[in-house]
Amino acid sequence: MQTTFNVQTDGVGLYDFTGQVAGWIKGDGLLTLLVQHTSCSLLIQENADPEVQTDLQNFFHRLVPPTTDPSMAYLTHTYEGPDDMPAHIKAAMLPVSLSIPVQNGQMRLGTWQGIYLFEHRNAAHSRQVVAHLGS
Repeated sequence: MQTTFNVQTDGVGLYDFTGQVAGWIKGDGLLTLLVQHTSCSLLIQENADPEVQTDLQNFFHRLVPPTTDPSMAYLTHTYEGPDDMPAHIKAAMLPVSLSIPVQNGQMRLGTWQGIYLFEHRNAAHSRQVVAHLGS
């Protein structure tokens, strides 16, 4: 069983789409999610305190700043904007696919866990996440 989820973003941030996934799954098996883009990532992360999301964004911005930062002067892929190559680097560091066990139509996520698309670009995007539920 497969489908594609569309996640709309408004720029850099973590976008919770757990509800979309939960509404689609049924039965038992292993859920695999894959984001079809090279400048965003997928995360299972805390969904209770929004400060966690803010801190993650700030950490990765500090770790991989835009190409306008002097520390990033060595980068050559800059023609798509100062946030593009840093977004590719972040996507290379973070997962672009997730595997989640499903039992009786329920994802076996922890109490405070949600599924997030981590958008690394400043502009709004429409991101596609392919889902496969196999037994």
